[in-house]
Amino acid sequence: MKQVLIIDDEPLARMVVLEYLQDYKDQIQVIQECGDGFEGMKAIMQSQPDLIFLDVQMPKINGFEMLELLEQPPAVIFTTAFDEFAIKAFEAHAIDYLLKPFSKERFHKAVDKYLAQSGTVVQYQKQTENLLEEVATQSPIQHDRIVVKTGTKVKIIPVHDVIYLEADDDYVSVHTAEGSFLKNKTMSFFEKVLDVRQFVRVHRSYIVAIDQITRIDPYEKDSHIAILKSGAKIPVSKSGYVKLKQVLGI
Repeated sequence: MKQVLIIDDEPLARMVVLEYLQDYKDQIQVIQECGDGFEGMKAIMQSQPDLIFLDVQMPKINGFEMLELLEQPPAVIFTTAFDEFAIKAFEAHAIDYLLKPFSKERFHKAVDKYLAQSGTVVQYQKQTENLLEEVATQSPIQHDRIVVKTGTKVKIIPVHDVIYLEADDDYVSVHTAEGSFLKNKTMSFFEKVLDVRQFVRVHRSYIVAIDQITRIDPYEKDSHIAILKSGAKIPVSKSGYVKLKQVLGI
C-alpha cells in the first residue's frame, strides 16, 4: 500500500485529488492533506510518504521551494495551473504533471504511470534534484529569493539581502547582515541562477554581490582581495579578477 500526501492550498483541488484516488483505495492510502508548503514539509519529514501530489503556486513558499528544503524528497506528481517555465522541466524530469483543471482520465494516466514504475527512493530524489535545477535556471519566480531551513523554521532571504555566498562542504553558506544560513545547493547552481549583473563568482569558493564591494586590493601572486562594505575580506582568484574587471568596467 502506497502512502500518499496531498499538498495544495485550494481545498477544492485537494478534494478532487482525494475523490479520484478512491479508485485506487486498494493500492493507495492518503495519510494527510496539507494546505501550504510549510505544513507539507513537516508532514513529509514526519511520515515519509511514498508519493505526494504537489501544487506549485502556493502562498508563503511554493512547491519547488518546499522540495528544495527536503533532504529526501518522495516521488512527486505535480498538480498545477499552467506554468510556462516549468513545463519543459516537468516533461524531462517529473513522474508526471497535471494541469488544472484535469479530468479523471488524465489523473488515472498519471497515477497508473507512477504505479507501473519501479523507481527507488534514490532515483526519485535524483529526478527531483534535476527538475529543481532546471526550473531554477528558467523560472523568474526562483530568482528573487533563497529559502533556507534553520532548525524547524523556514527563512526566506530576498536576493538583494545577500552579501556573499561561500562554499561550505556539501552546502553553500548564504551571508547576510542578519547572519549566515546554510543551503543544500552547489556554488555552480547559484552561479547559474543568480543575476550576473548583481553577482560575480570571484573564486571557486565565493560569489559576491557586486554592490557590496568597496575596493579590490592586490594580495599574493596573481590574486587579490575584495573588501566588502561589511568589512569581510573575500579572496579573488586570477580568473575571478578578470571577471570582476569586466563587470566593473575597469
